[in-house]
Amino acid sequence: MDVRCRKLLESQASLVARWQLVDAGLSEAAVKHFATEARVIGDGVFATGHGRLTRDQLRWAAVLGAPQTFLAFASAGDAYGIRPWRLGHEIVVRPGSGGPRLLDGVLVCRSLTLAGHTTTLDGLPITTVERTIVDLGASVRGRAAQKMIREAIRLKLTTMPRLQRQFHLGRGRRGIAALRDYVECFGRLPFDRCKSDAEAMGLQVLAEARRPIPQVNVVHADEEADFSWPSRRLIIEIDGPQFHLFAEEDARKTAVWKAAGWEVRRIPSGRVFDRPHELIACYDRPTSI
Repeated sequence: MDVRCRKLLESQASLVARWQLVDAGLSEAAVKHFATEARVIGDGVFATGHGRLTRDQLRWAAVLGAPQTFLAFASAGDAYGIRPWRLGHEIVVRPGSGGPRLLDGVLVCRSLTLAGHTTTLDGLPITTVERTIVDLGASVRGRAAQKMIREAIRLKLTTMPRLQRQFHLGRGRRGIAALRDYVECFGRLPFDRCKSDAEAMGLQVLAEARRPIPQVNVVHADEEADFSWPSRRLIIEIDGPQFHLFAEEDARKTAVWKAAGWEVRRIPSGRVFDRPHELIACYDRPTSI
């Protein structure tokens, strides 16, 4: 196999496009020879190997359909891990105008404002996370839109100042006002220190109730605590689904904190979303220390 072809395949989840091979300098005869030995995935896109394509390969197949194609909208949100997308097609965007078209199982959109708003994710061409959030803001609203922003910050994909700049550029677009208002209200919360969205949501709940914002994932007595208020010697642990799997370890940590003079309270992660008043009650209850 030509070394140029191999290099492309190694960097693109074992997929390559005909136009890439031509751009790399392969002769027409070499391209045809490769095509006879590879699997055809869409128009002019080839894969090596056998078996069902992975989600990563499906994303690559979508962006390799033509030059200057970027994963976008819900597909980009899913790739970044800020908004799940489980429908049967990927969504991409290319420079230009015109409405979306479904081509070979890929929804192809056009945009005249892509310049400066694209990047790569592990080599995959994709719209920036800030542009992705703005694009999704037109259809994703309320708590779901807020979660997108929290997750983007928590996963350290962006920062609040970068989001604010993007929202300014996108002013007038549908949904942008709600996104901007959310960042203005909660932009100073330390979402980037959170290890789960339950913790990030917990910070939002406390801020909405005008309670003091805790230290997040700070070590006390050699053990890391989810939320802590040193002035009250109070720790609140948000127990995720794995809590019952590590009950003995959590009990050990609680004992260590109590021996060091901390009061420890726990709340299941699901209740932070479904019964936020219980988190407030955990904080408001007087400590015995």
